[in-house]
Amino acid sequence: MGFEDEAVEELYSKVWSHRSAMQRELNRGAHGEVFALRQLACHGEMTPSQLAESLRVSSGRVSTVLSSLERKGFVTRTPDPSDRRVVRVAITEAGRGRVEEDLEDMRSAVRWIFSQMGERRTREFVELTREFMTYMSICHPGQPRPTAEEVRKAFEGNA
Repeated sequence: MGFEDEAVEELYSKVWSHRSAMQRELNRGAHGEVFALRQLACHGEMTPSQLAESLRVSSGRVSTVLSSLERKGFVTRTPDPSDRRVVRVAITEAGRGRVEEDLEDMRSAVRWIFSQMGERRTREFVELTREFMTYMSICHPGQPRPTAEEVRKAFEGNA
């Protein structure tokens, strides 16, 4: 087995398959609430169908999430004035506050991790992650691997 196979195995078995406490907290029982709020905060008012499509979940799942968020005062659902059959979902100020709080909690946790790693290793990690993500953006399963020219262009675009 070459180093590439060993690295893939290590990523699958030790990194991607084991959820950290932080990852579990991100997905904590909210079952998409955090992601729905972030989507609304970034893109503004949406229909439930648009939200389901952007989150890649069923309309039933979005309906459940929206009911929970509405009970908590994080979103409002109102009929579209031009077509009463269409429902518009908007984030409330309380919802925006929740998004900001969640993002700050995550930033604080990641800053602490970086403080433990130290500046040199953090900078190396960020640079390696940037490089890895650039390769990930141009290499698609089941398709031919990118050419040297495609790789060069990808890295020029991320410089």
